[in-house]
Amino acid sequence: MSKTVYFSRTITPEKVLELYILLGKELPGKVAVKVHSGEKGNQNFLRPDFWRPVIDHVGGTVVECNTAYEGQRNTTEKHKKLISYHLWDKYFPVDILDAEGPDLKLEIPQGKFIKENYVGKNLKNYDSMLVLSHFKGHPMGGFGGALKQLSIGVASAYGKAYIHGAGEPEKLWSADHDSFLGSMADAAKSVVDHFDQKIVYINVMKNMSVDCDCCAVAEDPCIADIGILVSCDPVAIDRACVDLVYQCSDPGKPHLIERIESRNGTYTIDCAAAIGCGSKEYELIEID
Repeated sequence: MSKTVYFSRTITPEKVLELYILLGKELPGKVAVKVHSGEKGNQNFLRPDFWRPVIDHVGGTVVECNTAYEGQRNTTEKHKKLISYHLWDKYFPVDILDAEGPDLKLEIPQGKFIKENYVGKNLKNYDSMLVLSHFKGHPMGGFGGALKQLSIGVASAYGKAYIHGAGEPEKLWSADHDSFLGSMADAAKSVVDHFDQKIVYINVMKNMSVDCDCCAVAEDPCIADIGILVSCDPVAIDRACVDLVYQCSDPGKPHLIERIESRNGTYTIDCAAAIGCGSKEYELIEID
């Protein structure tokens, strides 16, 4: 069954909210709003004022997790300072899900690469989730979108190493690459199941560098902004974003496509679809 993905070439905070409302899916109870807080020095991440209308609309709590590598987000103390520096806590309540242990372990019976996922224990305090993703390239994953936010994004610091190492956290940077990509798909499935599909995904194709928002020094965007996509399906929305990159006429697109292809990025989409995380078949409905 194809999944609906709403798309607009207009990129404004107001259009994000308009598309969310158009999707017509109510997020019940206490809503976790997953964002990327942005590494210090990164120039491309989407800032709190951009996301503010939709976060205010759902009355959500911004959630993040600490990183497994050096930087300004690898301890709770440093991460809280950065969240304040980037003004997230000026506008919203913020919860670092893995601020203190122990982690919450999610089982993944369908998992092909990992059978468990370690997330910040505070995830259990929420009833539904709004996943706000800045679609762009990524040094390891090829691209970052909804599936990466669900997996690496929601994983605790330990869980990030566990996914990167395909179940062996000590192999954080040395695991088989496709096993890492497949582990992201498995981890994403565990979060989808945890919330029993009570999740909405918004991907914004703006400031698209080949690098992630986790890079303190990221390459500048290489391709013109494309638009906003909203869906109830994380596989469909990521597949649609990749397809839009290939279909666009921007002269900078070969650089981003090379990053996606050289890292075998769409393997994560394939693996996620194979275990029932979502559908690669979608209907793109464009809104002015």
